[in-house]
Amino acid sequence: MTIEEMRERKRILGYSYEKIAELSGLPLGTVQKVLGGITRSPRYDTLQALEDVLSDRKDFMVSEPAARYGAGKQPGQYTLEDYYALPDDQRAELIDGVFYEMAAPTYIHQIVCNELHYQLRSYIREKGGPCIVMTAPLDVRPDGTDRTILQPDVLIVCERAKFQDGIISGAPDFIAEVLSPSTRKKDMLVKLSKYSASGVREYWIVDIEQRRVIVYDLEHDGDLTVYSFDGTVPVGIYGGECMVDFAEIQEQIQPFLGS
Repeated sequence: MTIEEMRERKRILGYSYEKIAELSGLPLGTVQKVLGGITRSPRYDTLQALEDVLSDRKDFMVSEPAARYGAGKQPGQYTLEDYYALPDDQRAELIDGVFYEMAAPTYIHQIVCNELHYQLRSYIREKGGPCIVMTAPLDVRPDGTDRTILQPDVLIVCERAKFQDGIISGAPDFIAEVLSPSTRKKDMLVKLSKYSASGVREYWIVDIEQRRVIVYDLEHDGDLTVYSFDGTVPVGIYGGECMVDFAEIQEQIQPFLGS
């Protein structure tokens, strides 16, 4: 969408700048500057976040795809049967019976996920043991019910019994989600609650925009620690012996980031 098309959609939808900022996860000032024409060359991620809000797509898949394969159901009533009936090209997560659409990840998002996977895998292979690190797309049923199935960006599973019929059935030991504008609220609120309740031991939220990593120690009452991208971050399930070098990750993505 062009900026002019976004302005027209804003008018049609009747959204205020504040509402767009809330839905997109962008700062209010950024929304005002981009849609007001002050920022001449907005970042790609910013434009994508605005388009996610102002286009015809919805964050909650309670319209055609879900309705078509779960006739007569309302959000909160969908199950794995409806999930597996979605078209092959339709990426979605199911959380407590509600469908959430998943946009294709950006190249920056993928660079961060790949680097996280590489560093974690290198440590695990060196030390040995039963743990396996994986990346999306991979179906995960953290609470074992038929109303939730997720695709975490990066995860570590240490119990082989949880590998069942091509999916992970049960809570991973470690999960990292890399924020994008369209998933910020879901990752920071909805998924945090679900992962905590289902028994995930450690949850990382990697915030590229703010250059920070929010680490939740879910084994110990959800203690929270925030790290910057200028150093290393210890992995709690390994007692801090495993360290992820985010300074190196930042170096990898810096050429693609705005000033």
